[in-house]
Amino acid sequence: MVLWVYIAAHLLNHALGLASLKAAEQGMALAVAVWHSAPGTALLYGAFAVHLALALTGLYQRPTLWLAPLELLRIAFGLSFPLLLVGHAVTTRIAYEWYGLLPEYQRVVWSLINSGAEGRQLALLAPGWLHGCLGLNVALRHRAFYIRWRWVLMTLALLLPLAAAGGFLTMNAEVTALLQNTSWRSQFTEPMPKAHAQALGQLRDQLLAVYGGLLGAVLAGRLLRWGYRRHSLHKTPSTG
Repeated sequence: MVLWVYIAAHLLNHALGLASLKAAEQGMALAVAVWHSAPGTALLYGAFAVHLALALTGLYQRPTLWLAPLELLRIAFGLSFPLLLVGHAVTTRIAYEWYGLLPEYQRVVWSLINSGAEGRQLALLAPGWLHGCLGLNVALRHRAFYIRWRWVLMTLALLLPLAAAGGFLTMNAEVTALLQNTSWRSQFTEPMPKAHAQALGQLRDQLLAVYGGLLGAVLAGRLLRWGYRRHSLHKTPSTG
């Protein structure tokens, strides 16, 4: 629930871009105050660590991966989300902690425009949100209040990422227009020192390697378990 609330708040913050870049910046300032605080940091990253550990444990313990399409989709979204999230976290939170680069929409959107990565940012919105909503659907599907309001909640769950994508595109257009102002552009055209960019890139690659290693270890463990059980079933009992 902590992770779901975090993603929902992040999407709402993006959606504020439909009003203006200034409104989104104000929302971002509030989010930073909450999630960058010591309690917010412990709650968020603790929830992520617990959720990841439970997900990998559950993946290993499942007797089979032949699942219903909706459940398989939920797992696929969950496992793919860290691949997109790591780069975003490194260029925002870690860049702030290491080098004091504020997580401002102006800087982030300009950086995405400059690198041509706007599409990747939009892609980041979907997997985690869908994974969380599908998980809540599984957890609440037998509750009376959820059954009663299911279609309303599903509609809101669909509209929120669409509004967030619209807000991001609106901010993208606003920043593109601001780039025509030389004095404004000069604030953001100073490139990040090469050493800083390399350090962040190295950290991103290391985190992705750790995640890939954990996921590979779980799948390898499943394969070894399957092989052992198959061997045990076909083993001829000894006759003494």
